[in-house]
Amino acid sequence: MHCRILGAPVQDGTGRKGCEMGPSALRVAGLVEALTELGNTVEDLGAVTPESPLPVSHRNSVLKALPEIAAWTAALADAAYQASSDAMPIFLGGDHSISAGTVSGVARRAAEIGRPLFVLWLDAHTDFHTLDTTTSGNLHGVPLAYVAGLPGFDGYFPAVTSAVDPKRICTLGIRSVDPAERIALKEAGVLMYDMRAIDEHGIAPLLRDFLARVIAENGMLHVSLDVDFLDPAIAPAVGTTVPGGATFREAHLVMEMLHDSGLVTSLDLVELNPFLDERGRTATLMVDLTASLMGRRIMDRPTRSY
Repeated sequence: MHCRILGAPVQDGTGRKGCEMGPSALRVAGLVEALTELGNTVEDLGAVTPESPLPVSHRNSVLKALPEIAAWTAALADAAYQASSDAMPIFLGGDHSISAGTVSGVARRAAEIGRPLFVLWLDAHTDFHTLDTTTSGNLHGVPLAYVAGLPGFDGYFPAVTSAVDPKRICTLGIRSVDPAERIALKEAGVLMYDMRAIDEHGIAPLLRDFLARVIAENGMLHVSLDVDFLDPAIAPAVGTTVPGGATFREAHLVMEMLHDSGLVTSLDLVELNPFLDERGRTATLMVDLTASLMGRRIMDRPTRSY
């Protein structure tokens, strides 16, 4: 496979500094080498650069860095559209606000090809707030609502040319949902599997059912992997830790199943904050998970000591 890597050193969407170092940490942890060893060709396009933000105000006074995130969204949407023309783009965040741009860009490409885009959101949070409903003001909490075409973004974020049907979105590993998001998710018809569902049914059957839907509609699949999908005991380098996340084996199983499906056409790796890491263990795990998605098996991994 031909892969294109794009860095998105964004930290304006979160309330904690450090995510802008995420792309560098993933490169240092050996992402390019891991992909190349699996037989892929890798083209590293460096970092996306946004235009200067334009002044904008909103009635929700708690919003933070709205002009900056709007500028990043526009730049990333264009970059994602261009990078997905004949390759699998891998976007290195940065906080999860980057997905407002990356998903909208690949959704535009999918619409042009005439195939539906599905989104697998691996996260502790649903990120389904609008600009009106967020109470923290941190805009890494709005990207999924934006790409799903929820109202309230017009005039602030770039117009979404090809919204993702909310019924083609699956959120997996959820364990923190605000009341406003809960209502919006239910009304929109987003498929949400929280950690209780995983505990009761196992992660494989839940993912298998979703992948069957993608196959049935000849869909393209964008995967957005947030560090806090993982349990903080194995992945501490994130500013929004929530206990009880996916285990090492659950996470690798998800990636192996995604590889077996052959459906993944684009990938986000987000919310890695190297400042909070322990000797690079989270960055290394994210690279290993990406390698599993691209075909490496656990039995192929070298043993590491920490």
